[in-house]
Amino acid sequence: MDETDGVVALDDAQCWDRLGGQELGRLVTRVGGVLDIFPVNFVVDGRSVLFRTAEGSKLFALTVNDEVLFEVDDHTDTHAWSVVVRGRAERLDTSGEVERADGLGLRPWIPTLKYNYVRIVPTAVSGRAFARAPEPDRYGVQPY
Repeated sequence: MDETDGVVALDDAQCWDRLGGQELGRLVTRVGGVLDIFPVNFVVDGRSVLFRTAEGSKLFALTVNDEVLFEVDDHTDTHAWSVVVRGRAERLDTSGEVERADGLGLRPWIPTLKYNYVRIVPTAVSGRAFARAPEPDRYGVQPY
């Protein structure tokens, strides 16, 4: 950990370990000049991220521009972390892909039918971990 700011970069394995322990992330899409962010529940499948979606704005955005960001974070009273996956989203379209994805246990959190599986194939993964502590006194005498 960098002693000066309490932040440490996570390596790929640490990023994927943290992603694998979570179920909720945020998908960022861009269509033209419009950015959107969507909360999605997901599973990690090897070194990719899978989520399900219904027909609608997410799926439309991914067909217009498949470049996405996906972010997951978590925290406790003493530690926090954030992982960002940059990549391309691809809809699973063969029966074999969908059947395999069905076996991963990914279920919608709300009672809606979501027939479309989307895989985020990463081009880059990065993460940072933070040690949480009180803010230093900004106005008092600082030690040398």
